[in-house]
Amino acid sequence: MKLYHDHFQNYKRYNIPKAQLIIADIPYNLANNAYASNPAWYVDGDNTKGESDKAGKQFFDTDKDFNLVEFMHFVNGMLKKEPKERNQAGCMIIFCEFEQQFMLIELAKRYGFPNYINLVFRKNYSAQVLKANMRIVGNCEYGLLFYRDKLPKFRNNGKMIFNCIDYPRDTQTPKIHPTQKSVPLLKHLISIFSDPGDVVIDPCAGSGTTLLAAEQLGRKAYGFEIKRQFVNDFYEKRAPNMQMTFFHTIRKDQEEKRRKQLKLEV
Repeated sequence: MKLYHDHFQNYKRYNIPKAQLIIADIPYNLANNAYASNPAWYVDGDNTKGESDKAGKQFFDTDKDFNLVEFMHFVNGMLKKEPKERNQAGCMIIFCEFEQQFMLIELAKRYGFPNYINLVFRKNYSAQVLKANMRIVGNCEYGLLFYRDKLPKFRNNGKMIFNCIDYPRDTQTPKIHPTQKSVPLLKHLISIFSDPGDVVIDPCAGSGTTLLAAEQLGRKAYGFEIKRQFVNDFYEKRAPNMQMTFFHTIRKDQEEKRRKQLKLEV
């Protein structure tokens, strides 16, 4: 389990193996309405106390710069090649905003993923109940499962699953990211579309819950995150035993590169 403080576009420099399964929760490009259905829009999550300093703000300053075309180009290279055997092909699951689905489907075709399955993740709760003017509130998140020509590896004891999937509430994993996904949900998806020992990659890892879920299931997990605070929180709170070995190694390599650069400049 390794989380790199780097852009996913640089994945080749780390020599990580190709993935059986890619899971990504991409930025939803919600702009200044990022907290519109989040309790944080209000002071202390209470709509009677008025709006907080997060009202009308975006989650991160990098969200608006996320390029879906570039994303599709690079994740295509991360996924392992189509195998000859049946029931062994890799796939990619992308959590996305409802309206992003249409653009993602067209881009996926362009980059070698002509097949997809719509996914709906149904919660038994909704943050939108705080909005006093709403009577019908959203309780679902959306996603797409993409695959190339062969049907992806499927492990569910021969039983079918519905594309509308219950989203179990995660009460065990401390929340360190505003859009953090449920570890039980991720474990459910990983167990169906991969085997123990397979590689799982999350190009937009955030707080690293995908990596945590994959590790707990005996998969090899790799992720990329450009926000240093989330990487620090991951190694401090999710994987404290790895921090001094892996994270320190990255810093040491970076220092060595800087020293070499300084010598060249001199």
